[in-house]
Amino acid sequence: MRVLLIAPNIDATDVGEAFVAYKWAKALSERVELTVLAFQRPGRPDLQTQLPLAHVVTWAEPAWARKNERINAMLKPAWPYFSHCVRHWLRAALKGGMQFDLAHQLMPQAARYASPLRHFLIPYLVGPLGGALDTPASFQSEAASAPLFTRLRKLDRFRFKYDPFLRETYKRAACVLGVAPYVRDVLKDIPLQRFEPVLELGIDNIEPIQQRQRVVGQLRVLHVGRAVRTKGLRDTVRALAHLKNLPGITLTSAGAGEEIDLCRAEAARLGVQERVNFLGRIARKDVEALYASHDVFCFPSFREPAGGVLYEAMRHGLPTVTADRGGPSWIIDDASGIRIPVSDPDTYARDIAESLRVLASNPAIRTQLGAGARRKVLREGLWDHKADRLVTLYRSVVHEPNGFDLLLSGSYASPL
Repeated sequence: MRVLLIAPNIDATDVGEAFVAYKWAKALSERVELTVLAFQRPGRPDLQTQLPLAHVVTWAEPAWARKNERINAMLKPAWPYFSHCVRHWLRAALKGGMQFDLAHQLMPQAARYASPLRHFLIPYLVGPLGGALDTPASFQSEAASAPLFTRLRKLDRFRFKYDPFLRETYKRAACVLGVAPYVRDVLKDIPLQRFEPVLELGIDNIEPIQQRQRVVGQLRVLHVGRAVRTKGLRDTVRALAHLKNLPGITLTSAGAGEEIDLCRAEAARLGVQERVNFLGRIARKDVEALYASHDVFCFPSFREPAGGVLYEAMRHGLPTVTADRGGPSWIIDDASGIRIPVSDPDTYARDIAESLRVLASNPAIRTQLGAGARRKVLREGLWDHKADRLVTLYRSVVHEPNGFDLLLSGSYASPL
């Protein structure tokens, strides 16, 4: 199968979307005849060397786009230039006789970027798409004022209704992938040919089974993540205040951000400061040690599109307490953790507390949920398994093109 994969940044030495794109590209290059179109960032390892089994075409990432890494990561200002490069190259390649069974725009993950693939009669996929979750109204008063470029996300829903280029991107796609089922609801104003939930994250391996403590009333709770309001650290601190009759329940926080000082103050106000250990930003090896040494992972992030830390905890066999919203609602099931409805801050904290109370009082339930977490991440999270399922999806799209009969006749060499 000949597959064209496009993503602005693919790099094994980077983080975030670029690293995830590399893991997908590497796994796919071992299974299909893969052509990759991407930027080459100056000073980074050559992408062709990183993906020796693929045919790689790159363009230099513009220097002006790299001046502010945060804005570059959030807004993708070079996307119009990248789209132009892809469109120009693909038009020439098709006229020169190259053919592809399928194209896949893997990144950006945000759903606000019109695809250059919409200009060609090649069946294509877009995604996994994520983001576009709002902050629940009852939590907005506690959320810090977001930067301007973050607040621009509020335009997304308007664009899904009225932006002709964005709408055409998703209407023409043979399949739209979302990081979780909620993305289908986000795109509800666009008639999609096909939607499939595919979490963009994966794991390479799973950790050995840990013998954790089974003492009733004792519970070492762990929270890992960037310390911002939406990640639920403050709600976990507040939950401890509802568990004062269970002093054996303690909380460890790993992660830095503006929430840390606020959560310290909240813990002091609630009289639980002695039961919370704020570690701040720590090394990756130390985070892995925390997963191995704790009993429960509590990550009640209420605006989480995916949740990579959930997979990190699951590969250590940790049961999870999380939000019944966004990506966590799909990643965690009843066999691997407890999902909490997102209501208002007071109710949310009480519900988290009750879940922790159940787990502290029933070590057997913790063991059962931890085993379920290991099974689920083994079944769904390993990169090899994920790539196999994606290639199966590719083949189903090509063989069931939903009206793209012209494509199978070999007449798709001309762009629209």
